Amino acid sequence: MVATMLQDLPTSPPDAPSADDAVLVPRALLERIQADLLLEKTRNEALNLEIARLKRWRFGTSSESLDTSTQAVLFDHLLIDTALEDRAADEARHPTATPKVKRQPVRQALPASLPRIEQRHEIEQTHCACGQPFKRIGEEVSEQLDCVPAQFFVLRHIRGKYACACCQSIQAAPMPAQMIDKGIPAPGLLAQVVVAKHDDHLPLYRQQEIYARSGVHIARSSMAQWIGICGVRLAPLAEALKQHILTHSVVHVDETPVSLLAPGKGKTKRAYVWVYRTTNFVTQRAVLFDFTPGRGGENPRRILEGFAGTLVSDDYSGYHKLHAQGVTAALCMAHARRKLFEAHKLTGSQIAGEAVARIARLYEIERQACGLDSDARWAMRRQQARPLAEALHAWLVEQRQRLANADTTARAIDYSLSNWRALTRYLDDGNVPIDNNAAENAVRPLCVGRKNWLFVGSQQAGERAAVVMSLIESAKLNGHDPWVYLKDVFERLPTLKQRDLHQLLPYNWRAPDKAAVHPSVQGAATA
Repeated sequence: MVATMLQDLPTSPPDAPSADDAVLVPRALLERIQADLLLEKTRNEALNLEIARLKRWRFGTSSESLDTSTQAVLFDHLLIDTALEDRAADEARHPTATPKVKRQPVRQALPASLPRIEQRHEIEQTHCACGQPFKRIGEEVSEQLDCVPAQFFVLRHIRGKYACACCQSIQAAPMPAQMIDKGIPAPGLLAQVVVAKHDDHLPLYRQQEIYARSGVHIARSSMAQWIGICGVRLAPLAEALKQHILTHSVVHVDETPVSLLAPGKGKTKRAYVWVYRTTNFVTQRAVLFDFTPGRGGENPRRILEGFAGTLVSDDYSGYHKLHAQGVTAALCMAHARRKLFEAHKLTGSQIAGEAVARIARLYEIERQACGLDSDARWAMRRQQARPLAEALHAWLVEQRQRLANADTTARAIDYSLSNWRALTRYLDDGNVPIDNNAAENAVRPLCVGRKNWLFVGSQQAGERAAVVMSLIESAKLNGHDPWVYLKDVFERLPTLKQRDLHQLLPYNWRAPDKAAVHPSVQGAATA
């Protein structure tokens, strides 16, 4: 491009120009060339940023923390000098400080709840070499942790039969209602298969191999059928979770792609799983997964119908039409920080680095306020975070004027400035979190799982899997063991009345006695 422009320069003009014209013409072309070079340089930097981002995504660390040396450059020199002076004064007060001694690792005590199996060991010699008999004075006890593979047992239902000699009739005790009528799996096995698939991310063919090592052969088709039936029976609980989430004034939302098998083509197409979650500020936490074949905005509008609170999300355009029904947008500060962090990490921009450091101060205030109630949190944000946010906004506006439009840092700043009102929505309400990390963390198990099961077999299977995952992840959010929770649900759900369904929701559920959850094989055989 430059060579082409240089060829256009006049070499032997027909008319002899004046001295001023001879200078002005090349200078105009030179300025144009310099502007084009600057534009090409900016474009190359943007392309290099994309390459560096892809390399970091593929090979680099996922941490977004700045190095200590980098942090020091980002803060005011006055603060740095003050810190150095304080350190020097502290060293002067304690000149003979002893170096820290490296602590030896300490073995953690084994859980007291585990059963103990004692193995006693005695010496073979009964007499000392001098001829005197040994006298027992005590014992030394050491413990090891051991395990055995999954143990299966057969649960026998023995029902008494009674006859009336007069009426010539026979009565038998009824069979307890089961999740699967006349099915082989008991509630404990159903819970094991479901949790292993959707929480431990074990595909069914791996489960088949694991159970075969314990002497039990379970066909993959049977386990797939069990999981499907469980998804159907648990659907009312998932619907109750949805209604519970919509009663809150603040809801998280996020989505992630999954592969859906296209029937008859042997290929997959892109589908999506949406996650709706309560904030970490509430005590009764819940999460809902929703499987859809596409990413259209009609999907969140269907779930959030009637919701008029604050929606914490990213800047995906599918959420924008929700504003017409009264939904208030609160964007994720972590997304804005991530764009600035990438600009600093991949291009060395000091402007982006200082912006990250300023946002870190806002997060430090959030860490201090996380244990407060809503009103106290809002007051703390108003007094400490709002001045920092206003100063950050003014500083970003000032720095943006110095950058070209195509600059990587400029684009990161543009994202923050164009969405500033939604990014700082949390400053107006103590119930609104600063970011959408709660929803992203809820999506994370699904991202791990899809690396194992690779694709969803059908839309129906995806919808049932979403129901099961909603119950599992909600149980974990409320501190429950998902296997214990589902086992109890599978035992009680077949006979539970609709009006008592709320008892099985994870935030209302109470764990049964451990002896009832983990009965011994001997105890089950004699029951």
